[in-house]
Amino acid sequence: MLELLPLQAEAQAIADSINYVWVLVVCFLIFFMQPGFALLEAGQVRAKNVGNVLTKNMTDWALGVLTYFIVGAGLASIVGMLTSGSSLDVMAAFSYIGAPGATGWINWVFGAVFAMTAATIVSGAVAERMDFRAYVVFVVVLTALIYPTVQGLTWAGGLLSGPNPQGTGGFVGEALGVGYLDFAGATVVHMVGGLAGLVAAKMVGPRKGRFDENGESQPIPGHSMLLAVLGTLILAFGWYGFNVGTQATVLSVGPDGSLTFMGAALGRVVLVTTLGMGAGAVAAMLVSTFWQGKPDPLWMANGLLAGLVAVTGAVPHVTWWGGLLIGAIGGALVLPAYRWTVDTLKIDDVCGVFAVHGAAGAVGTILIPVFAASSSGTAILGDSWAFLGVDQLVMQVVGVAVIGLWTVLATGVTGLVVDATIGLRVSEAEEEAGLDAGEHGISTYPEFVGDSSPESSRPTVSADGGTVQTDGGVDETTSNDPAAGGETDE
Repeated sequence: MLELLPLQAEAQAIADSINYVWVLVVCFLIFFMQPGFALLEAGQVRAKNVGNVLTKNMTDWALGVLTYFIVGAGLASIVGMLTSGSSLDVMAAFSYIGAPGATGWINWVFGAVFAMTAATIVSGAVAERMDFRAYVVFVVVLTALIYPTVQGLTWAGGLLSGPNPQGTGGFVGEALGVGYLDFAGATVVHMVGGLAGLVAAKMVGPRKGRFDENGESQPIPGHSMLLAVLGTLILAFGWYGFNVGTQATVLSVGPDGSLTFMGAALGRVVLVTTLGMGAGAVAAMLVSTFWQGKPDPLWMANGLLAGLVAVTGAVPHVTWWGGLLIGAIGGALVLPAYRWTVDTLKIDDVCGVFAVHGAAGAVGTILIPVFAASSSGTAILGDSWAFLGVDQLVMQVVGVAVIGLWTVLATGVTGLVVDATIGLRVSEAEEEAGLDAGEHGISTYPEFVGDSSPESSRPTVSADGGTVQTDGGVDETTSNDPAAGGETDE
């Protein structure tokens, strides 16, 4: 670490100022993941549903931040208090609301961008057939209850947090003697979103034509591979904020007032993030080549994201080569996990959110103790490695199970209530016409599918159900080319 200079009493103020400005920059980077999700999901749906996907992504952010501010962040603190040795203080849990001029508001924004990421993952699973009103309810419940509860059980000092001298650790953490490791949210954020999306997709049912009369899956290609890949790369850029930014301390203050730059910690996080991303993409490319005979760009993009998800909880805890292996495992799992979701579970997960966010997040987080970095460990390939012990491995498995069980049950109950009151799915006629027209009265591509104005008298020609192509290519009704975009079912 780089020693700067002693600044006595002023050192803490300088360090706090720099650290909090860094946190704000990180928040802006993570927010930029929202357009990445929007492009990724828009590219994987048909042209007639793009506007609906974009609206849902904007709703995730707009409605989600309001809900998380009013309810979610406070509930997370309450859950943390109730599931640990801490005493309950409701006023303290919501103290961030009335903290003008304090860093509490910055801390809240930092928490909010993570919460919105969990919420926006769901829209990719239920695309092209979920009623918009039902989706709005899901966004509210996710940001007010489901995600905050998981946050409370983990990062807010609840059930899974480690023991401490005051005896206020989480109940499970105190029992096992260790705390749950998930640095930036591989399970707390991504697995929650992936599992919630999986359950919601199961409950809303598959898109019309996704399975034939024999139950065999049929491909429904998305309209733009370009948008999907661009969205992937934007997400990867924002992910540096997600992972590296969680290392929120850039400068630390020593007992003598000296400032120390946390370069080693930042370096490990950024290196593991980068290697995990690359390894996931390469592994997915190799698996898709073996599985389908040719490398598929969409599966490579999904593998890149899965590699990132897999190392998100591990980045400060594992060796560089351990991060590479975890990322590769996450990327390699994407295609088989997706095929299992579709072919075995018969769930129409449009953007493969369970394979990318759910499976990769769970596996990567469980493997943290296996590839852990330790200053007292054995040097392997220039990095010191040690196994963190059976107790830590058990905690990782228990943590994944607790978070997964809560998410599945809470999402399932929400779906049952919404289905009984509002209804989860649009009508068959609306699905056939497209959710852009049925739910919003617009067309995202008026040059190809008619005037975007709902008052227009011109007939609308669908570019994804007829013979008109947005790229001037072959008739979609007779094309089996996976390069047309979207998933392949080979």
